[in-house]
Amino acid sequence: MKGAAGVAEALAGALRDVIAAAAGRERSAALAGALLVALLPSPTQAQNTHILLISGLGGDPAYTDAFHGWLSRFADAATEKYGVPPARITYLGEKTDLDPTRIRARSTADNIRSAFVDIAAAMSPTDELVILLAGHGTFRNGTARFNIPGPDLTPEDMAGLLTGLGDRRVTFVNTASASGPFVEALSGPNRTIIAATRTGRERNATRFGLHFVDAFADDGADIDKDARVSMLEAFSYALSEVQREYEGGNLLLTEHAILDDNGDGEGSRELDELEGDGALARMVFLTSIGGVGGDEAVTPELRALYEEKAAIEARIADLRRVKGQMSQERYEDQLEELLVELAIKNREIRAAGGGG
Repeated sequence: MKGAAGVAEALAGALRDVIAAAAGRERSAALAGALLVALLPSPTQAQNTHILLISGLGGDPAYTDAFHGWLSRFADAATEKYGVPPARITYLGEKTDLDPTRIRARSTADNIRSAFVDIAAAMSPTDELVILLAGHGTFRNGTARFNIPGPDLTPEDMAGLLTGLGDRRVTFVNTASASGPFVEALSGPNRTIIAATRTGRERNATRFGLHFVDAFADDGADIDKDARVSMLEAFSYALSEVQREYEGGNLLLTEHAILDDNGDGEGSRELDELEGDGALARMVFLTSIGGVGGDEAVTPELRALYEEKAAIEARIADLRRVKGQMSQERYEDQLEELLVELAIKNREIRAAGGGG
């Protein structure tokens, strides 16, 4: 029996090997038909990712440079590895002169509000938004704040801004200290909310943001070897690396990142996508329905292929959610079939001029 991890690795590296492995086993047509019916998702449309990067007050040149470095690396990874065009990345920073060509404006409350208006107008109903904050946070009188030039940003402020996006899928990542209260305030349907700390009382500067960005910029976070990184993989990778860093320095862990994506307002560290948090984050990636690094027009043929790919991915996610209800052999067989189908669809997309 070919294990699921081996199948996924074959998918990423060599479609031919996967198909050869599958050909050596007898398959049940009835089971395949049942799989198609059981895992048929609701209509799924291909989407583009829009990104809003916000760098807060550094308070010290070393922090200012570090926060800018994190966000710049994230933007580079989004464009160079995952095909998100620079035109769909908005960067607001403490100091525009750090990178005048990349940083659109200072990260003031007014500029943040304007950015949300512009992004909402540019998004299609099926597009999604990733918001990444790098900076310091405070917690006073029961209120958390993300420190920016001028009046700080509270969870209530951000909740009002997200309301303007309707029911679009949103990933919000606050890597600052004292960021925990943002989770409860922003939780809701179609939202993945990540905070670097569990509560507002964890006030020390955090390292979560560095490792969260590394998950996308480097190669160590792609656990299932499908050549891309989900928000769930990035969160889990950053958790592990933060803990390793603190233990390596023989330091007490002072930051406990949490994730909420089931809308209950309670963040988790140990995720259970079947009964708790993690199911939505597993399906969120940095994506572009155009070619890598570009924003070229998408033909009707290519858009249809992206739609079909998204439907296959939804079926894979559905299968993973019911993994515990079937034998390991049956799960691996059905997963293999879907991964082969996905690999073939990626090949068709590349042949049509898109990014698979």
